[in-house]
Amino acid sequence: MQNSEGNNQYHHNSDSEVVGDRTSYSGPLNKRAGKKSARFNIPETSNRNSSADADDYVEITLDVREDSVAVHSVKTAGGGEVEDPELALLARGLEKKSSFGSSVVRNASSRIKQVSQELKRLASLTRRPHPPGRFDRTKSAAAHALKGLKFISKTDGGAAWAGVEKRFNDLTAATNGLLPRSLFGECIGMNKESKEFAGELFDALARRRNISGGSITKAHLKEFWDQISDQSFDCRLQTFFDMVDKDADGRITEEEVKEIITLSASANKLSNIQKQADEYARLIMEELDPNELGYIMIENLEMLLLQGPSQSIRVGGESRNLSKMLSEKLKPTQANIVQRKYRDFNYFVQDNWQRVWVMALWIGVMAGLFTYKYIQYKNRAVFVVMGHCVCMAKGAAETLKLNMAIILLPVCRNTITWLRNKTRLGVAVPFDDNLNFHKVIAVAIALAVGIHAISHLACDFPRILNASEEAYEPMEQFFGDDQPSSYWWFVKGWAGVTGIIMVVLMAIAFTLASPWFRRNRVNLPKPLDKLTGFNAFWYSHHLFVIVYTLLVIHGIKIYLTHDWYKKTTWMYLAAPVILYAGERLIRAFRSSIKAVKILKVAVYPGNVLTLHMSKPQGFKYKSGQYIFVNCAAVSPFEWHPFSITSAPMDDYVSVHIRTLGDWTRQLKSVFSEVCQPPPTGKSGLLRADFLQGENNPNFPKVLIDGPYGAPTQDYKDYDVVLLVGLGIGATPMISVVKDIVNNMKAIDEEENSLENGEMTSLPSNASPLTTMPKKKPVGQSGRHNNFKTSRAYFYWVTREQGSFDWFKGVMNEVAEMDYKGVIEMHNYCTSVYEEGDARSALITMLQSLNHAKNGVDVVSGTRVKSHFAKPNWRTVYKRIALNHPNSRVGVFYCGAPPPVKELRQLASDFSHKTNTKFEFHKENF
Repeated sequence: MQNSEGNNQYHHNSDSEVVGDRTSYSGPLNKRAGKKSARFNIPETSNRNSSADADDYVEITLDVREDSVAVHSVKTAGGGEVEDPELALLARGLEKKSSFGSSVVRNASSRIKQVSQELKRLASLTRRPHPPGRFDRTKSAAAHALKGLKFISKTDGGAAWAGVEKRFNDLTAATNGLLPRSLFGECIGMNKESKEFAGELFDALARRRNISGGSITKAHLKEFWDQISDQSFDCRLQTFFDMVDKDADGRITEEEVKEIITLSASANKLSNIQKQADEYARLIMEELDPNELGYIMIENLEMLLLQGPSQSIRVGGESRNLSKMLSEKLKPTQANIVQRKYRDFNYFVQDNWQRVWVMALWIGVMAGLFTYKYIQYKNRAVFVVMGHCVCMAKGAAETLKLNMAIILLPVCRNTITWLRNKTRLGVAVPFDDNLNFHKVIAVAIALAVGIHAISHLACDFPRILNASEEAYEPMEQFFGDDQPSSYWWFVKGWAGVTGIIMVVLMAIAFTLASPWFRRNRVNLPKPLDKLTGFNAFWYSHHLFVIVYTLLVIHGIKIYLTHDWYKKTTWMYLAAPVILYAGERLIRAFRSSIKAVKILKVAVYPGNVLTLHMSKPQGFKYKSGQYIFVNCAAVSPFEWHPFSITSAPMDDYVSVHIRTLGDWTRQLKSVFSEVCQPPPTGKSGLLRADFLQGENNPNFPKVLIDGPYGAPTQDYKDYDVVLLVGLGIGATPMISVVKDIVNNMKAIDEEENSLENGEMTSLPSNASPLTTMPKKKPVGQSGRHNNFKTSRAYFYWVTREQGSFDWFKGVMNEVAEMDYKGVIEMHNYCTSVYEEGDARSALITMLQSLNHAKNGVDVVSGTRVKSHFAKPNWRTVYKRIALNHPNSRVGVFYCGAPPPVKELRQLASDFSHKTNTKFEFHKENF
């Protein structure tokens, strides 16, 4: 056996030798061709060396992993390559996973690993320092490293260079064909955030070619491009080393390591790593310079890059085959258009049957009312003069009365929460879509108002004005003996005035409720900018009080109906208005009775304010629910919804509030005034804690109302849950994660209690979940029989490194307490370039080193290791489907709208094409 430099030979005294993770075996060739063994016969036609010893021996280098064996090389004892189809077949066979491999592979893998472990133990006792050489490359490690030093995201040969050349010509049009260093990054396609990194790359490439002056020609740029787009690992490694080795002496000092850490952190917007660059530089030097020489060489850097990912997820042969089968099932099938449409329609109904029947019922009722009124007025005397126009107007008016009544029901949150928690209606009624239904009804109202107004103003009123005296005679009982002569006659009456005012107020409310205005997507000059944002939406929506009053008056003063019992507007509105008014009164009384005390306030990076409040007496909630918060110091009238981040078993209630609008910005400001920089060991940028018996900050008064039902509260109904939070959207998921840990803890305590045959006696103020029943089989306990969740996957995607501070304590607590591995947590920081980009290569190395040594992730600052860029959601679903066949998976999402379509579609695809059923739920406020 020999290392890559050919320095150490052990053929004469030992049958094998261990180098790195690879084991080489030497032994006599087995002449019995009929027996399958780890030793193989070279056919007589093969070329042999002159030495008799070499004729009978070959050397096989294997890459031994936990569940696989990969053939690295097959050589003769003399070092020559063996080219033989039988041995090539052996190489391919040994690379198969052991779970589905042949018995030969399993036996070989088992024996090789046993010998490998023993030899490694012996080698560790006799290992001596040797001259530095190239780090030994295995097939898998080299492939991993090759993905880790990409200086540009895409390289497609001439086509890519053509784009670079075009940008060069554009950028150098005014500089006589010379590209300055400051424009190098833009020229090769890097973004503005990578300008400093591109500058260092420029310097490294220029140093290698002894180019000075800070500018290059197109010929030089072509050389630079050829090097950075080179796909070979050695070339990429040398380029990266040259970037770090600024003095070009072939050695990297600690100061140079610190500089490249700072540069990489800056390119990836990782401010915390920039602040700790000294500490992390020392960590790398300790790892790669154990002899304290004060520098590291390219071989040391190569060794670090060639280490495989420490958290790679390996699946056995069976899972690999299942994965392949699943991929085949998920491929689009070739079918004619009729079959595809029928299949898509069938899938749609299966996924949306709750919405379908509710919408069908609603549309059916509207159609029935419209038809009823249309026919009624077609058979009346006014039809002769006013024609079909009056039928259209009255039909639209009837649907308008219905919709003005039921539009209040989706926002009766207390009623919906009671129905969700206390009844089984949630099986058939999609309560999660209450706000979406509210918006759909609003669209129907707008259409009905349009039809009603246009039919009157543009059709039947002109017919009355232009009717002959004989034709007008039947109309006298409705419009008087004198025939109206102008529009003003209709406008000045009660019906006209109330109708116009209602249309104006509705137009204002509908416009300011649109996403463009509500979410500040419209840039208006001052003072019109006050018309955008949540405050404008909130106040304009309360114009409905005036609208409903005018609607009742309008319904009483209509022209064509005089009998009171036929004036039905107030009948439609009475029950919903009373219900809604009752809900608002409940909020007023409940929030004033349930006073809360501020226990802790903290301001975190990313403009996030967290409030920890005392739990009011009798206040019970479920993880995933939300509350409304009011602060009189900001506005005595405004109530805003926020997800609860504490768990039901906690003795406090907490919310995390991100400043996204006027109200939240003012709330953060008033609380920041009573906060101070935190003491050592405490989190947050600013902080204030309530301490018993001491001088406490004068916190502003806060009222809460709730809790209110939300989709995530039903997570316990699923065997497996996938929790997805974007940015501050992680808040309800954090509560669920904490609740799962608390429930698993309580179940373990219950099991221990039952095993000991004892019942835990606790004080009356103890948590009810910790008081265990006596002698009751696990799974039948009344406290936990509704807790089905056995596995949870939590994916938190955020743009900023500082966001991880919001829930750092929860992350660490879960990592420490979840010893059964019930919760799998994944943090994604999208500001960091994807794994494989050279701009994040050093961050990846640093992350692996620090996590292995200290158990802390350098990006999140928690025990949960972070990923870079965005998740591949298809891979996430696929992995869950493979791990949990025949299971119901609840997918819960909270955050910005963009990923919703993909997550919902993937849930549908995997549900229909695998035996794992995914049910998607989205939070709506």
